[in-house]
Amino acid sequence: MTSPIVLIVGAGDYIGAAIARRFAEGGFTVCMGRRNGDRLAPLVAELTEKGAKAYGFTMDARDEEDTARIFQNIETEIGAIDLVIFNVGGNVYFPILDTTARVFRKVWEMACFAGFFSGREAARYMVPRGKGKIFFTGASASMRGKPGYSAFSAGKAGLRMLAQSMARELGPKNIHVAHLIIDAGVDTAFVRERIKAAGKDPETLSPDTLIDPRSVAEAYWMLYHQKRDGWTHELDLRPYGETW
Repeated sequence: MTSPIVLIVGAGDYIGAAIARRFAEGGFTVCMGRRNGDRLAPLVAELTEKGAKAYGFTMDARDEEDTARIFQNIETEIGAIDLVIFNVGGNVYFPILDTTARVFRKVWEMACFAGFFSGREAARYMVPRGKGKIFFTGASASMRGKPGYSAFSAGKAGLRMLAQSMARELGPKNIHVAHLIIDAGVDTAFVRERIKAAGKDPETLSPDTLIDPRSVAEAYWMLYHQKRDGWTHELDLRPYGETW
């Protein structure tokens, strides 16, 4: 039997990498795309050394033709994609008076428009097969707009509605669409730098204040294995001490 295939769109160094490792451990063939595809080489080597099949692609998820090319490449050369996880971010702080049209458009392209391309391409292959799974990574901004995050909030809220519409349309076609809300900071170098910039020492945080990327990966692993009589459309993750 061939191993199932997952495509992680937006396979960064933290959440994306954790998802790749978890699914590789579970016997998946792991395909990963990011704008700087050469930066995937160490992770591809790591997974390959552990016996997994792993592939890295340079991919601009905001580009329609580029996205279609990557999907076609995988479907033709590697095999049928069982699961697509859209994990592109775009979390930037811009007060509304500093938010230019260019900033708003670029953030929306990353957070929402790119999700449309990946979701639609996945559906194009999965609908004829009558099976598949499409998961989207959301954020606190999917649910509420915070000061200084108008662009990001608009993009992530749009992604949530895209996921909801797709779930209702594709669920009856045996395609599981889910949206994962990460309602907290994730333990990454970027988040720790932002904590420092706010005048706090991230090393003094209580344990489990930030979400471990591996916890996000486990949530996706769980979602993948749900039976269709109890599919989750939306799941939120937050640390025990997070205010919400």
